[in-house]
Amino acid sequence: MSLDHRLPDELEGLRRTVEAFAHDVVAPKIGEYYEQHAFPYEIVQEMGRMGLFGLPFPEEYGGMGGDYLALGIALEELARVDSSVAITLEAGVSLGAMPVYHFGTEEQKRAWLPKLCSGEMLGAFGLTEPDGGSDAGATRTTAVRDGDDWVINGSKCFITNSGTDITGLVTVTAVTGRKAASDSSGGSPLISSIIVPSGTPGFTVGAPYSKVGWNASDTRELSFSDVRVPAANLLGEEGRGYAQFLRILDEGRIAIAALATGLAQGCVDESVRYAKERQAFGRAIGSNQAIQFKLADMEMRAHTSRLSWRHAASKLVHGEPFKKEAALAKLYSSEIAVDNAREATQIHGGYGFMNEYPVARMWRDAKILEIGEGTSEVQRMLIARELGVV
Repeated sequence: MSLDHRLPDELEGLRRTVEAFAHDVVAPKIGEYYEQHAFPYEIVQEMGRMGLFGLPFPEEYGGMGGDYLALGIALEELARVDSSVAITLEAGVSLGAMPVYHFGTEEQKRAWLPKLCSGEMLGAFGLTEPDGGSDAGATRTTAVRDGDDWVINGSKCFITNSGTDITGLVTVTAVTGRKAASDSSGGSPLISSIIVPSGTPGFTVGAPYSKVGWNASDTRELSFSDVRVPAANLLGEEGRGYAQFLRILDEGRIAIAALATGLAQGCVDESVRYAKERQAFGRAIGSNQAIQFKLADMEMRAHTSRLSWRHAASKLVHGEPFKKEAALAKLYSSEIAVDNAREATQIHGGYGFMNEYPVARMWRDAKILEIGEGTSEVQRMLIARELGVV
């Protein structure tokens, strides 16, 4: 058996196309968006025209007929330049459109996916709650059946892509009942997923958060006050919402790992460039072994991270169990992204603390990767469980 880790021609072509887009279109503009905490509609629109939001979806729904490996390659190349743009794509695909594709009815798919795949519309995934955090099963948002409607009450926090001018829907997890139980507790909650279109009365989108990083992406708190949506907006079976979002998060961890790998590689790119140009004591700082060793370690981490997320993506694409590999990739890549961002800032010295240098943006963007879509602690719990020790 031959072990060849080279990308097929079509995926290498995609990688080069996104690489060029990131350097030629994103890089010159994103700093201004970032400093102004502004959403880059112009860049997102161009990503839509390129078909990036439709990469892993079938052509019959307006997609590009690719898979998660293709999505990861695009995310990595974007994140080498900027993570705000990359997370907008990741959340739009993995969290916005993927639940509809995996669990929606044929009618729901045809109603929502074409616009989501084209980037004309963004979707969001309303999972996290203010009192829930990593305990996603502690959902307090409720949805009560009233005739032909669901009536939703509750709140969500830290929801990406939820308040842009082109946000079209949020898939909300809510308690729709309880499992039968003999004791007074009434049993554990039945969590379901329900599509809530933007602009639905009672659905309020909060102001953008003031964030440490990802400042050119959209993240908000959501509230639901007697929000009525048709019963047909239920996504999949009632009571299957918990299992649904576990699947979505497993897949999304591969995407986050690819994004984190891109950030880590971007730190290498910027640091190598700076080490060649920056003069100190009469020579380029890259001639110093201390800098060389830092760069070598940074490249080692980025390279290993790439192998990890691609391995997880390969298992997913081939229909094999991938939960452990996704957790491994997400854990490792997010932590080495923080490591590389720290070292890149150190190599740049005082200039690394200035926002005009990309590594300052990368340093601010890296930390959230150890938190979003499952903290590092949660990943370690999942890995231990998959090893059979829990």
